[in-house]
Amino acid sequence: MGQEITQTHFNEETFKVYERRLSDEAELLQTQLSEGRFSDIGDIGGYELESWLVDHNYFPSPINQPFLTRLNNPLVVPELSRFNVELNGAPLPLQGNVLSALARELDQNWQQCQDVAHGMDSVLMMVGILPTVRQADLCLANMSDSKRYRALNEQVLMLRAGRSLRIRVDGRETLDIDHPDVMLEAATTSFQIHLQSPQRNAVRYFNASIIAAGPLLAAAGNSPLLFDTDLWDETRITLFEQSVEIVDESSLENHRVSFGQGYARESLFECFAHNLATHPVLLPILMDSPPQQFAHLRLHNGTIWRWVRPLIGFDPDGTPHLRIEQRVLPAGPTIADMMANAALYFGLARFLASLSDAPESRLSFEHARNNFYAAARDGLRAPMTWLDGSTTDAKTLLLEEILPMARHGLKILNINKPDINHYLGILETRIQTGQTGAVWQRNYREKHQADSLRLVAAYLERQRSGAPVHEWGL
Repeated sequence: MGQEITQTHFNEETFKVYERRLSDEAELLQTQLSEGRFSDIGDIGGYELESWLVDHNYFPSPINQPFLTRLNNPLVVPELSRFNVELNGAPLPLQGNVLSALARELDQNWQQCQDVAHGMDSVLMMVGILPTVRQADLCLANMSDSKRYRALNEQVLMLRAGRSLRIRVDGRETLDIDHPDVMLEAATTSFQIHLQSPQRNAVRYFNASIIAAGPLLAAAGNSPLLFDTDLWDETRITLFEQSVEIVDESSLENHRVSFGQGYARESLFECFAHNLATHPVLLPILMDSPPQQFAHLRLHNGTIWRWVRPLIGFDPDGTPHLRIEQRVLPAGPTIADMMANAALYFGLARFLASLSDAPESRLSFEHARNNFYAAARDGLRAPMTWLDGSTTDAKTLLLEEILPMARHGLKILNINKPDINHYLGILETRIQTGQTGAVWQRNYREKHQADSLRLVAAYLERQRSGAPVHEWGL
């Protein structure tokens, strides 16, 4: 979805041509995967950080285009709304001091962005949902100046026969609203982690990433508030799922944003085949590229937002590769917190994928999915079922089972011991204290009877310090 397009209206013939090309590329993908022609280079990590531009009154600042022009950094790109931008990191092999190297690169880009934002009377903020965003902010006038976003909105609404989107969230409080377009998606900013895998390990890494999603999210909640309503620890999850909904049916397999339909069995081609069989084309952009680039298949995949999503990319020599996009994590609260979350994901995925007894044979997909949504609702208090069939709260599971697994996995990857100790230490203390970003936001709001403006001001002050969230005072 990062590529620009040249048109927003499509006729029936365009759809037919696109679908033929999509089918041809899917057939080629199946052949290349069955012949083992995808890259054997793996254990490479990267990230995308979506962030907010906020003005000095702590409301969204819709200036991303002049901001990006002044910044002039190809690693920072627009997002759906005019008050969001995305920072991208260069992929690095998962070894040695990679965690501190990724953190250092992100910090440098972040500081450069902040310098430019300050010169425009704004500031960048990393948080899952900005507490001060208002429903009126999430309108088409604040959509980024991009044909692909306008086409996406038009196609979603067309498939919904013009019906408004209904958003209902039952959490600590209840939110029930209608919205006329897809702009609510802009309220859900995330820290997405990429893990490139050798083709031979891709199925195991994909399934491990599904299993890891629940515990990972439980430790990282940072989106409790939407429109002054206290909802889930990660309200971002249910909000995103509802913000681009097309079908009214209850089938989980028909949703554009979902936890997916199951584990992969033999090949990640199964995910792409499911996309073609289940999801109508939204953006039939015809591209002049050879089938080996999978351009149409990749674009279609980019309009289906599984929380754990397989991607096709290319090595520097042009060899196609597979990578997993772990989409469950919110932005923030700090770079240190996000790198700690990345360490947990990389280590846990590596450990689970290396087990001789595949963990997906011991934990049903339904249990993994239930763990994920329980974590989104209740964070560290969420009940979770694990590989031995036992059920406990997420906090206990993380401390007693998950963290040791992640530590072992990082050792397998040959990550430097100081990096392992530093980032898993941050995570362990966060879990022990119970102070995730979501918990801090709620506690600060309650203690000070603070409105959203005061909450954002206090959050930004602590974020600027760089201290991980478990050290934030009230």
